[in-house]
Amino acid sequence: AIDQRGYNRSDKPKGKESYDMSLLVDDVRAVIRHLGSEKAIVVGHDWGGRVAWGVAMKYPEITDKLIICNLPHPRGIARERAHNNAQKRSSAYARRFQEEGAHENMTAERLARRIRDPKVKERYIEAFRRSDFEAMLHYYKQNYPEPPYLEDESPVVKVKAPVLLFHGLRDTALMYGALNDTWEWVEKDLTLVTIPGAAHWVQDEAADFVSAMMKAWLGVQAANN
Repeated sequence: AIDQRGYNRSDKPKGKESYDMSLLVDDVRAVIRHLGSEKAIVVGHDWGGRVAWGVAMKYPEITDKLIICNLPHPRGIARERAHNNAQKRSSAYARRFQEEGAHENMTAERLARRIRDPKVKERYIEAFRRSDFEAMLHYYKQNYPEPPYLEDESPVVKVKAPVLLFHGLRDTALMYGALNDTWEWVEKDLTLVTIPGAAHWVQDEAADFVSAMMKAWLGVQAANN
């Protein structure tokens, strides 16, 4: 599991332009190449999920399979943001993150407050203390659109890898309406798993189920190849 730009011991370049989605996508390709692999099963959550979608679309030759946790396809998010008033309200947090000086209100302890296990929480706090809070918010300043929100009308680039998509239905930031039509943007099989009792951090809140489902899906994919 890589730490993306700005986090923990990874590089923390200055300026929001250094966190452009194209660069984040290329970072993943660089890691795969550095490890001596031609392709990988790419897994991501939230911004990592957005980067993972980007890797699959830009570099299909290195994306063996794609697994996403609580980050609907970018086209679905754009559509809901443009037309769904509830999603527009739910996107208000991103507006706050784009404000000047927003990072000054962040602390390592607050960022780790969702972690229940004390030992694990301490490791998260240590990692966040090594991170750059302003860099974290550059993800929003560089890549999150400003109103008026519009649909993505660019040519569709379909994901060529099989996709496993998890979504906790209690997510208040990324609403599940964005899942609709995902099948229009992928070429191979799409397995959509919705979990009613989980919210945004589905891989933590339903860890056993998500891990078991992920292993089972990978087993089926391997058997079909």
